[in-house]
Amino acid sequence: MQSPPRAPTYALQEVVQLSRAFELHLGQQLSVNLTDLGAMEHLIRSGPLGPGELARRLGITPPAVTAAVDRLEELGHVTREPNPADRRAVVVTPAPASVEKAMSILMPMISDIDATLDGFDAEEQATIAAYLERVLDAYRTHIPS
Repeated sequence: MQSPPRAPTYALQEVVQLSRAFELHLGQQLSVNLTDLGAMEHLIRSGPLGPGELARRLGITPPAVTAAVDRLEELGHVTREPNPADRRAVVVTPAPASVEKAMSILMPMISDIDATLDGFDAEEQATIAAYLERVLDAYRTHIPS
């Protein structure tokens, strides 16, 4: 018989649940659904992307990414611009005002999370980092590629 999960495992489960709740909050603040928010996250992190690459990263079909980009463009979150490498193609570019608004919501939360490490010495921080890396590895093993 398996032993019950320990307190840190339950805490991680709650982190995942709160992370989802925060994503919903961020989406509401930006007036977007979770798919569109995912697209914005990729664009904010990577900069302009072609629709095909965006579809690949999101794991959605080209028609679905077109619909998402249409919605984001209508809200002023992105623009379609000629691809500098291929003038027949376009890239989707995040609007600076939307990036600023998203970051104004994200950064205080990220800063608060990062600041929690200040209560731990360097060795404890290394242990926390190693634990989280192993948790990520466990997640990766259970996600089919």
